[in-house]
Amino acid sequence: MAEPKFISKPGQVDYTNIRYAPALNVVVTFKGKVLLVKRSADLRLYPNVWASIAGFLDDNQSIEQKAYEELHEELGLTKHEVISLQRGSPLLREDETLDKTWLIVPVLARVTTGHFQLDWEASQAQWFDPDDIAKLKPMLLPELDKVIGQFFP
Repeated sequence: MAEPKFISKPGQVDYTNIRYAPALNVVVTFKGKVLLVKRSADLRLYPNVWASIAGFLDDNQSIEQKAYEELHEELGLTKHEVISLQRGSPLLREDETLDKTWLIVPVLARVTTGHFQLDWEASQAQWFDPDDIAKLKPMLLPELDKVIGQFFP
């Protein structure tokens, strides 16, 4: 499925052509494993790379509210299937190819289930041992190893 055209909701910011963009990066964990999704080939940003659950911080929801929203949208998980959310330390990442600077806000989500339903943003998903994730480079979302490393040193 092709990426749908972004239509902002009232109060939402469209970061498509804005130089600086805040983004949420949710690391999902269950029984010591980390869930990574392979981003769809149709996505405009970072197609075909392994990533965590991510989204723009583009409205006035809290970090936690946005994390629950992204988990529901991309994996079909409900708030009741999330044991806890833990914030990491924000990172800055310059991407000269996109002419964009990302402010990445990491969040660790511990969940009660290994079952989920992918939406159109991902073509596949897999549970990984945290120590094996760095081996996925260069097919790994830039800086994701640093995000995950905050929670699994």
